[in-house]
Amino acid sequence: MMRKLGVSIYPEKSIPEEDKRYLTVAKENGFSRVFTCLLSAEKSKDEIAKKFKDIISYAKELNMEVILDVAPSIFDSLGISYDDLSFFAELGADGVRLDVAFDGKTEAKLSYNPYDLKIELNMSNDIDYVNNIFSHQPNRHTIIGCHNFYPQRYTGLAYDYFVSCSKRFKKLGIRTAAFVSSSNGNLGPWSINDGLSTLEEHRNLPIHIQAKHLWATGLIEDVIIGNAYASDEEIIKLGKLNRYVLELEIELEDGISTYEKQIIFNEEHVRRGDITEYLVRSTEVRKIYANHPIIPLGANKQLVGDVAIGNDTFGKYKAELQIVLKEMPEDDRKNIVAKIVPENLFLLNYINPWTTFTFVEKE
Repeated sequence: MMRKLGVSIYPEKSIPEEDKRYLTVAKENGFSRVFTCLLSAEKSKDEIAKKFKDIISYAKELNMEVILDVAPSIFDSLGISYDDLSFFAELGADGVRLDVAFDGKTEAKLSYNPYDLKIELNMSNDIDYVNNIFSHQPNRHTIIGCHNFYPQRYTGLAYDYFVSCSKRFKKLGIRTAAFVSSSNGNLGPWSINDGLSTLEEHRNLPIHIQAKHLWATGLIEDVIIGNAYASDEEIIKLGKLNRYVLELEIELEDGISTYEKQIIFNEEHVRRGDITEYLVRSTEVRKIYANHPIIPLGANKQLVGDVAIGNDTFGKYKAELQIVLKEMPEDDRKNIVAKIVPENLFLLNYINPWTTFTFVEKE
């Protein structure tokens, strides 16, 4: 599936002009989804309709998909029947996210709404919820999924739990989404806002690393910034990410050659299928650079995260690129050409047999 980026806006707590500027910047940088929230709606139905319709209309002018987060209490407070989703269609939304589960049969019924609204299910439950819905034969073409975000520190999902929840949806071929948190944003649905990520381990990470991690799991299609407003710098950095190939940020060593830089940056690397626990090996580049000089730089101990290239003394292994996974002794047949930045080291766990990866220089 095509992978998307999204932002969140909170019209009840924001200024429309600021929301519109935010959406414009996001769209200019390749974002195509908008999450917005009715969970904390306290005004009258008419007041809510006016405020949300205006900003949703602007998002639609930008050709961005808008999903509204709702709960059973919202249906009650606004006097909306589960049999009639016209209110959300009139707002211009593309779908509604059900923050709280119904009984399975209700979700299936909602999926056949005449407005073709998407029904987004809460993915952050490791129970048989989604299979229960599918046992009622929903319109699977309108069903999508999205994890929760967690405004309170230390309440985000544990990684293993996140994986288990996500696999339930992936097995059914349902589009999936999860939230990352801006270090700049302070707007969310509630007064508590310690960041709005899905995974607790993401809460203090740079936003682009959060996104790379979600995509590297292979379990998430769409990455949405939970809090508003992310900085322009964060938006631009996310927009530049390769959504399908893992990019590892590195710092180059001094004195490396032009050819070594070409090996690092100009080639798409693939880990060999017959893997070792000590190294990630990219071997196809040997063929391309076999006749180019790679002058030995001297021996160095091979530390975790080092990027090495076989030099002229390494025979058939000349020009092979390696990433060190376990510390090893010095080997003067290899040049240490770069180091993976510390924040990226955990992403090495996602380079599996035949995984494609590339390098980018740390900004």
